[in-house]
Amino acid sequence: MNAAHFTYRVTWSPEDAEYVGTVAEFPSLSWLDADERAAFDGIRGLAAQVVQDLREAGEEVPEALADRSYSGKFQVRTTPARHRELAIAAAEAGVSMNRLVNDRLASDR
Repeated sequence: MNAAHFTYRVTWSPEDAEYVGTVAEFPSLSWLDADERAAFDGIRGLAAQVVQDLREAGEEVPEALADRSYSGKFQVRTTPARHRELAIAAAEAGVSMNRLVNDRLASDR
């Protein structure tokens, strides 16, 4: 397991008036710094330390999201009314419901 493969993000926090670095594989970890690069370096260093601590304790280290395999399929449960709305929208657009939902997911980034 390589901590460099984890999914890191640095965003501005108006509440803290600093940049906050986070790592998706460890949602409870964060690093604040006035400097954007320092926030990134800080969260990467913290994650590497946590990985080392987990290994030394014989505990499981989460697999990096980037290293996982994805099938491209997932199942979503919805209400019958929403299902009907999506089926109608797909029919009106002349596309499959899968295509409609995929396009809507992609546009919601």
